[in-house]
Amino acid sequence: MLYDGAIRFLDRAGTGFLLDDQVEFNETISNNVIKAQAIIAELNQALDMKRGGEFSVTMRQLYNYMDRRLNESNIQKEPEGIKDTLHRLTVLRDAWQQMLQHGGQPVPGVQPVLAHA
Repeated sequence: MLYDGAIRFLDRAGTGFLLDDQVEFNETISNNVIKAQAIIAELNQALDMKRGGEFSVTMRQLYNYMDRRLNESNIQKEPEGIKDTLHRLTVLRDAWQQMLQHGGQPVPGVQPVLAHA
C-alpha cells in the first residue's frame, strides 16, 4: 500500500533529527521527505475528480495540505510538519485497512475523522 511507503519514509526522515553530522542530518530528512512527497503526489494524481465527488475534493485538499507541511518541514528542518503528516497518513492507512477487512462496507460505530483536516 502506498500509505505504508510514505509512512516508512517519514519515519526515516524523523530519525534524521537525531543525527549530529549536519550533512547526514540534512540528507536524511530531505531525501526521505522528498520520497514521501512523491508518493503523496501520486495518490493525489490518482484521484478521479469527475466521479469522486466530495470525497475526491476533500482528499485533494488533504494531500495538498500534507505536501505543504512536508515542504515547510524540509525547508526549515523542523519536525512538526513531518509528525502531522505522519499522523494523518497513519489514520488514512488504518481506515483503508479496516474498510478492506469489511469488504468495502462501512465499519459499524466508526465515524469519519477527516472533517477536521
